[in-house]
Amino acid sequence: MRVFAARLAGLPVFGPDGESIGKVRDLVVTLRTGPEPPRVLGLVVELAVRQRIFVPMLRVTTIEPGAVVLATGTVSLRRFSQRPNEALVIGEILDTRVAVTATGARAVVVDAGVERTRTRDWVIGRLAVRERTGRLSRRGPVQVLAWDEVTGLTLAEVSSGAGQGTDTLLAVFESMRAVEVANALRELPRKRRHEVVDTLDDERLADVLQELTEEEQADVLAHLENERAADVLEAMNPDDAADLLGELPDPEREQLLRLMAPEESAPVRRLLAYSSDTAGGLMTPEPVVLTPDATVAEALARVRNPDLTPAMASMVFVCRPPSATPTGRYLGCAHLQRLLREPPSDLVAGILDVELSRLAPDATLTEVTRFFAAYDLVCAPVVDAEDHLVGAVAVDDVLDAALPDDWRQRDLDFDGPGWAREVTGG
Repeated sequence: MRVFAARLAGLPVFGPDGESIGKVRDLVVTLRTGPEPPRVLGLVVELAVRQRIFVPMLRVTTIEPGAVVLATGTVSLRRFSQRPNEALVIGEILDTRVAVTATGARAVVVDAGVERTRTRDWVIGRLAVRERTGRLSRRGPVQVLAWDEVTGLTLAEVSSGAGQGTDTLLAVFESMRAVEVANALRELPRKRRHEVVDTLDDERLADVLQELTEEEQADVLAHLENERAADVLEAMNPDDAADLLGELPDPEREQLLRLMAPEESAPVRRLLAYSSDTAGGLMTPEPVVLTPDATVAEALARVRNPDLTPAMASMVFVCRPPSATPTGRYLGCAHLQRLLREPPSDLVAGILDVELSRLAPDATLTEVTRFFAAYDLVCAPVVDAEDHLVGAVAVDDVLDAALPDDWRQRDLDFDGPGWAREVTGG
């Protein structure tokens, strides 16, 4: 039986009783010094709680076209950590430039065939490589070769990342959410991570950057040239861009703000005027704002915008012109559930919730948290002393601020299914 690594990426993993465990994100191998194919030690599986764990191949009973099934037993739920003698197939071997032994031709590894031996070990027995021909390195046909028919995949060469491209890894990322790509980048060596960052388009990188920790964001931003960093900041949500810029020294922050388009930097500058632990620092300046003559149909069309988060799509705000924040006089809000119950031709102004309290821009994180708990909301208006809507706070931003700074990287005390209850270490 042989299965190729790139096709394994993203496959669901199930326990022996059919319970969903997570998704395959990579394979861990140990590279040998001789011509023997590398042994596959196990899978990197991302749990539903976004933590990556190591699952030994001994626990894998079957690899089907649409799933990986595990045997009964215990698996450590400690966060996966790569050891010095290990390599990641998708993260470090695919896209590596190699030489075909028989001809000396240059080629690139586009996939790796995982197969089971008679001793029941799993190895990388075959490599799918694409030769590069001509002075312009045009792509040639793909051929499948035995492991010992190529050179350039020693542990030192793979670990250095020398000569490794990103095409295959980016293809794998296409089917992943931004938070999953962020988790994958976190597991890559720093040099490899920067190579991937260089090849992501600005919109995709902006989405991924918003899922990284502040320290990781600063590392990526420092790696980018200032002009591209400004482009990526423009593609981010203004509140996330403000949070990131707020961590930079004043000269660097001002330089990047000057490189941004004025219409993109203006809302970010307004947010930077507020402390990060206040409603003003947590809010987005781009909620759904309508004028009093808007209909329910118009409101529903606005909240269907796929760029809106579920929290921001849960509520529309009605204000006197101008409708860009800071708006004219704030009149009230309409909840999505109420909009769905009303005739499309009715005016939104007729179904406003005018009793809902507002958050002041200088409301503390504690006050904001209590507000959300008291009113069971996922989105709330922020209104200044002159009765202008200046933004809206989403519950996910409140949670980000309330949780410890390193919450994304912490080992989770996850009470998983019966096969995986063992958590090693303390």
